[in-house]
Amino acid sequence: MRLVLSRLRAFWLVFAQLVAAAAVLLAALAALDRLLPGLLSRDQVDASGRHVPAEGHLPPGVSYAEAARRAQPAVVNIYTTKLLKPPRHPLLSDPLPRGEPGAGMQPRAPRVTNLGSGVIVSPEGYILTNHHVIEAADEIQVALPDGRSLAAELVGTDPDTDLAVLRVRLAGLPAIRLAPPDSLRVGDVVLAIGNPFGVGQTVTLGIVSGLNRTHLGINTFENFIQTDAAINPGNSGGALVDTEGRLVGINTAIFSRSGGNQGIGFAIPVSLAREVMQQIIAQGSVTRGWVGIEVQDITPEVAESFGLGAANGALIAGVLRGGPADRAGIRPGDVLVSVNDRPVTDSSDLLNLIAALPPGERARLTVLRGQTRLQLTVQVERRPSMRRPAAGD
Repeated sequence: MRLVLSRLRAFWLVFAQLVAAAAVLLAALAALDRLLPGLLSRDQVDASGRHVPAEGHLPPGVSYAEAARRAQPAVVNIYTTKLLKPPRHPLLSDPLPRGEPGAGMQPRAPRVTNLGSGVIVSPEGYILTNHHVIEAADEIQVALPDGRSLAAELVGTDPDTDLAVLRVRLAGLPAIRLAPPDSLRVGDVVLAIGNPFGVGQTVTLGIVSGLNRTHLGINTFENFIQTDAAINPGNSGGALVDTEGRLVGINTAIFSRSGGNQGIGFAIPVSLAREVMQQIIAQGSVTRGWVGIEVQDITPEVAESFGLGAANGALIAGVLRGGPADRAGIRPGDVLVSVNDRPVTDSSDLLNLIAALPPGERARLTVLRGQTRLQLTVQVERRPSMRRPAAGD
């Protein structure tokens, strides 16, 4: 027994000595790190002795200069010009004989200019921006951060998401990295890069205030990132990037009573922007499904009046006569609860589900008509081009 106790005491003595040695070592390392910052981290020190964060390593609250440095070369300024054709002067409405004073005189067409931003997304010169930045433009100029200015061609545009794709013909352009889909969380730090008020390229800092914002009445298809990073006129079409300098959104709109930043800005997520861009590059436009219905959200009051147990689904407010839904037997007052067995949460969700259906495909819609549950098959058609947001699909 005494031998066992002796061995236990020896074991605990050795263990205590090891713990004490480890504590002394950790304290020494902590002191050394305070004297020589960065020694124990992945960060590096450049030739001038400045502390440079390693790739992808940006301590919160220290500096986001590396993220800005990676993204800024791919953010461009966009200048558009539109020629306004004035009405013909009444005194010059009839041709004058050649050689007479005033022959051929017409007022010069005034020019309207617009300013916005864009993001280079591929080395081949493709640029993402907002549709409203280049809408109805006769000339589009892209100014690179290095001072060069290039004429841009319009590849295609999608008013329903307020996105457009431009292209400039120049080799070796810096392209921004795209963040993985659904990589953002509420509270993540983001940077907005653009050209507000034409003052020059500007970087502002904020966080992600909200995700999946809909029902704003800005676009037909909405799934916005909300941020408090300062976004002002001229920022439209610019980049919203994460702390690694990767593109997470295209800055699009602000909520403001004064026209300036009030801490509520909206950006189109990179997942939607990538999908739209790929279709525009491949075929010049975006193809979406359409069945010819108008829908509205189901409020608790509507759910109670229709005898619904929950406020899920979308209420059919109108059906286009002779359209796909009409031919399938859908009626106003029906509640659409699923598309191809995918549940519908609200009218915005339904709009996106139907838009994702390929034209020509037969889709299965589940509706509630009173207390009866019906499954109806509809032949999906191509969504007509719409200039303004619509109430349904």
